[in-house]
Amino acid sequence: MKKVKALGLFSGGLDSLLASLLLKEQGIKIFWVTFVSPFFNNYEKCKKFSKIFKIPLKKIDFTKKFLKMLINPKYGYGSVMNPCMDCHILMLKEAKKYAKKIKADFIFTGEVLGERPFTQQEKQLKIIEKEAGLEKKILRPLSAKLLPLTEAEEKGLVDREKLYAIKGRRRIFQIELAKKFGLKEYPTPGGGCILTQKEFVAKLIDLITFNKKITEKDIQLLKIGRHFRFGKNKIIVGRNEKENKILEKMKGIKLNVPNYGSPTTLLQGKFNKEALIIAARLTARYSDCKEEKILVEWKTGKRKGELIVNPISEEEKEKLRIKWLK
Repeated sequence: MKKVKALGLFSGGLDSLLASLLLKEQGIKIFWVTFVSPFFNNYEKCKKFSKIFKIPLKKIDFTKKFLKMLINPKYGYGSVMNPCMDCHILMLKEAKKYAKKIKADFIFTGEVLGERPFTQQEKQLKIIEKEAGLEKKILRPLSAKLLPLTEAEEKGLVDREKLYAIKGRRRIFQIELAKKFGLKEYPTPGGGCILTQKEFVAKLIDLITFNKKITEKDIQLLKIGRHFRFGKNKIIVGRNEKENKILEKMKGIKLNVPNYGSPTTLLQGKFNKEALIIAARLTARYSDCKEEKILVEWKTGKRKGELIVNPISEEEKEKLRIKWLK
């Protein structure tokens, strides 16, 4: 008989691992796909489990499609700016293509009914399936007995009696199941999407507001430094040597306080003398120099200069900081 193949969406978390092991126990050949973007990336974690359990792993970077969807998701956002419904739909659409390529018989996930309020209620699961063009084609082994029959079960590709009826956010059943499979170390929940973090999202909203086009490089830059806004100019102040080195390579005006421990500050946008002074004062504020007047050097391409400024006050600094206001 032909061996049954199944493609699982693998986050690197316990739920998706257990769902895979349940199906593997039934003699089904398991394949994994994991998705990466500037907002979440569990590939290294997934690769580790792929080697341990000898399950083939495919990485799909869907950044371009994700960014396009992020601006105006059909089903809106979760707690902050996380378009969870639309994200799941996009993942499943991509998984559907890959499943066809490897000739998988069905797709499965580690989703647990009621575990996540925005995407794992039965109503939402049905919407996601329909939008992805996968009605009755997604098996959720951990909650299968609480959900309608899938095509895989109807065709006898999977023994429904050996699946589970787990519901809710408590992980008692998952821990018991992990013991059954001899798992001594439980993987932490997958995901870790930074679009749920208010501080990051504030910087992202600022980026979208002032830029017609955004790139992955722009988003990666949001993850480092302290971010400030002065009119049309963006100011990023490095927090450590690693960040300073990254900022030194970026396009814009770079500032620092010579002969002292100093951040590298990046001033982006059109050259503006007032903005340059603000950037210099921020640089002075975060430097190790404690004088009332501080010399700050700046450079951009072949142009360079010096400014003597007083460090910016705490009150002024907080007015300029890009932060969550909702």
